[in-house]
Amino acid sequence: MLPAIVIERLPRLIRAIRLLPARGGNAEVTEQAVALADELAGITAMVAEKFTNDRTAEGIQRAQLLTIGGVSLGLEHLLEDEEDEAVGDQAALGLLISEGAEVVFQQGFRLVRELSALPEDTLVGEYDKDPVYSQRRLKELFVDLCTADPGETWSGYERYLGQLQQRKGVQAIVRAAEWLRRHHWEGAVKDPDLNAEGVIALAVIFGIEGGGRIVARTGQKEFERFVQSVRTGKHDYEAGWAKLLENIPSPHQRVIAERIDSYRNSLLLKHIGDKTPLKQLFVELENYAGSEIDAEYP
Repeated sequence: MLPAIVIERLPRLIRAIRLLPARGGNAEVTEQAVALADELAGITAMVAEKFTNDRTAEGIQRAQLLTIGGVSLGLEHLLEDEEDEAVGDQAALGLLISEGAEVVFQQGFRLVRELSALPEDTLVGEYDKDPVYSQRRLKELFVDLCTADPGETWSGYERYLGQLQQRKGVQAIVRAAEWLRRHHWEGAVKDPDLNAEGVIALAVIFGIEGGGRIVARTGQKEFERFVQSVRTGKHDYEAGWAKLLENIPSPHQRVIAERIDSYRNSLLLKHIGDKTPLKQLFVELENYAGSEIDAEYP
């Protein structure tokens, strides 16, 4: 069996800098190289002060790796439409000279900052909005994506794109749940802690009753009433979900429709329609809705 072929892909900044000698040794090129080196040194000093330690050799070295990754991330984003790697490297060098490394670094850092602002999880707590926690999360993400060794393959941009797609998916779920909370049939649910999947689960489960009523929070008494209504009324689940979707704004319909597909053949919905004891049903509901259920009984 032949070994896998590993293609070296150094950080874009390093690949661009390596093209400088090909521009010749005239005074203009030398001046450009010196200016670029000065800019990168300035960025490194700033990164060391804010993110590592500007008083130790180790801190400065780590800052250098972050500078390489931060500038490379910015270059990859600015050149994302360029499929030819060689042409892209030449264009990267042109950007560094014409726009400056600091502008490119700020572009890369902006990507990290915007990514860190997106939710990682559908469980959202009050601490997620805490400035200290947000700053720590930004630093950890910056270090994770932008630490780039000049002599090794760097995949920070690909990992950035993967996380961006994943977090946008989470954001869509969170926003759908927030909308459901604002339009809860008893009035808006105001709680700093949010179990987005739990909110959506309640809306989908209660949706089978029909009428399009939005349920984003429930308690045991209301759940018992709901189960009795479903069992005595012989409700059409699909018609109930169709009515629910009619009341959901189009930006959130895809998320709700996906959860309907997911729960359609669930044991909980099957048990709601049969003679499963209410106590067991409520335990099953807790597995779906979690903290979005109000405690009423001891």
